[in-house]
Amino acid sequence: MREVKRRSPIPVYIAAAVFAVYALVFPLYAWKHFLIAALVTAAAWLLADKLIKPKIEYVPEPEPEPVSYGATVDAILAEAARAKGEMERLAGSIADAGVKAKIEKLISLSDAIAQDAVQDASDVPQIQKFQSYFLPSTIQLLEAYDRMSGVGVDGENISGAKGRIADMLQTEADAFQKQLDALYKNDAMDVDADIKVMENLLSREGLGKDDDLQEFLKKAKEN
Repeated sequence: MREVKRRSPIPVYIAAAVFAVYALVFPLYAWKHFLIAALVTAAAWLLADKLIKPKIEYVPEPEPEPVSYGATVDAILAEAARAKGEMERLAGSIADAGVKAKIEKLISLSDAIAQDAVQDASDVPQIQKFQSYFLPSTIQLLEAYDRMSGVGVDGENISGAKGRIADMLQTEADAFQKQLDALYKNDAMDVDADIKVMENLLSREGLGKDDDLQEFLKKAKEN
């Protein structure tokens, strides 16, 4: 917000009234009479302007013009922002401090990877591939963890599953870091290999598809 001082119009009205009264009371047929009238009017305006404080208003700062880097890079940045919003929402619902820390790291790395698309257009295809798998899988893991946290009974099965998901989040964070390092070294990223590792981990825990996730949670509640 920006502070704006708006002067009151009242001093102008007072000055006009003083001039009108002066013209009625005193002669105005020589230049010196007009000079005196002007000085009196100006003095009235200055005094009134000093006594009447300006009104303080707070107005929003003008929105900066959005910067476009082209449709492809803009889409990468938009996807990173969408995933960040989802991860922040889930972090607010998850109580475990360790998991929250992992989420913060994932958000930071995801933003850095997306920003690389602005700096190096040659990395765009790899970043797109990376985003198309790892961001949805990360959110899927967090949603699973959040749902299990909301069961209310943290039994052995649920506790173990949450622990394994926390471990997988660390695996994802390591993959994010690996891909970011590779981008800045201008090396080819082996995204396919990392995706295969995560698919195997998700499949082993029954989290590969949403239906599988629901079945996994159902069994965890029953046990």
